[in-house]
Amino acid sequence: MGFISFVGRVLFASIFLLSAYQEFSEFGADGGAAASSLKPKFELFVKQVSKNIGMAAPHIDIKTVVASTMFLKAFGGLLFIISSSFGAVLLLVYLAFITPVVYDFYNYEMESQQFVVLFTKFSQNLALFGALLFFLGMKNSIPRRHSKRRTTKAKTN
Repeated sequence: MGFISFVGRVLFASIFLLSAYQEFSEFGADGGAAASSLKPKFELFVKQVSKNIGMAAPHIDIKTVVASTMFLKAFGGLLFIISSSFGAVLLLVYLAFITPVVYDFYNYEMESQQFVVLFTKFSQNLALFGALLFFLGMKNSIPRRHSKRRTTKAKTN
């Protein structure tokens, strides 16, 4: 059972680790391809949030955002492999932040092809989010094993 769950964690974490590695290898002075594709969506998201809450959001450099997401994916994925709850939480934070920004299906008409593609990917990320929540729930519901050392019983006369 332990080996199978380890393989499952490795396969699940490989989604995040390979993505982080790809972004890291393309990361340059400008943040790479990830920064150029994320920048317009991130600016639109910040503009919408600022409008809805009625406050101006502080300027956040897109290169910092990409570096932060790379860290969350890589470190969270590595910790998740060793069955760490903290790794799962880091991956949850990453998914909670990036999913509505990158897969902004709500900005498109329902009949458009772009809506279908973005909504499908958004749903896939929700499934990953749910799997991480399931992992955390199962991890916290399984009682810890106690040592097999016998306790001494009090003698009664």
